[in-house]
Amino acid sequence: MRFGEEISKILGGEDPARIAYTVSGSGAYLRNVKRITEFSSACVALAGKRGGIKLQGAGLTIVKYAAGDVVVQGAVQNISVTD
Repeated sequence: MRFGEEISKILGGEDPARIAYTVSGSGAYLRNVKRITEFSSACVALAGKRGGIKLQGAGLTIVKYAAGDVVVQGAVQNISVTD
């Protein structure tokens, strides 16, 4: 079992059609991502099966994008979730 799945189980689950995310001071880890819809050093927008998420900040880079997981590094200053 993946670490994120273990956390979801403990906290009551998640909707696998929506993007789940964790943000730290140096970036973000996102799950259930279907595609990248926008990317620049100031903005990363991602789409899931249902809804999406937009990260805004400075010096944003995509470090990993594989199997529905995305790791974004940089100073995330704002997050907006869409339905």
